[in-house]
Amino acid sequence: MQIDCPFEKIYPSALKRDAEYFMTHAYNEAIEAWKKDEVPIGAVIEYQGQIIASAHNQSRSTNDPTAHAEILAISQAASFIGDWRLNECTLYVTKEPCPMCSGALVIARIGKVYYGLPDPRMGCVGGALDLGALPDSNHNFESVSGVLQELNHDILKAFFEKKRQDNVAKKAAALKASTETSEDAQTQT
Repeated sequence: MQIDCPFEKIYPSALKRDAEYFMTHAYNEAIEAWKKDEVPIGAVIEYQGQIIASAHNQSRSTNDPTAHAEILAISQAASFIGDWRLNECTLYVTKEPCPMCSGALVIARIGKVYYGLPDPRMGCVGGALDLGALPDSNHNFESVSGVLQELNHDILKAFFEKKRQDNVAKKAAALKASTETSEDAQTQT
């Protein structure tokens, strides 16, 4: 199912491959998620200056609660490299990773993480806690917050506002249908 997304993809210049360049590609993945009625979070993994993995959330379409953008990108990157250790790789993700994804980043030994939108309640690479910096962990990684933060905030905010509006409209339609059915039943008696 294709859903209209009010946000448009951005095509950065390939001349300057910095954090914003890679985050823009993650943002474009988030737009793809929206179009599939998924929470618009996107991720890319960079290795030696090239994007080797890109993904967006697919939990709803696959009925798989683990099908987060980060998990899918980690799997693609490991397959591309031929090793589960991603020490030389950098993840760019539009929203701070959740506990599950942050744990996977530690296990995959990701080199570095850039994220757009911090999540002080559930984020686990600097928000609620920082799994990438646990003192007794077998692996630590550096994380950088706020890359294209406003852009990533805007798409998530708009998505959830639309979801709330859709839910209100569905409830109103269901209430109207229920009321009409009750009135029809009373009229027939």
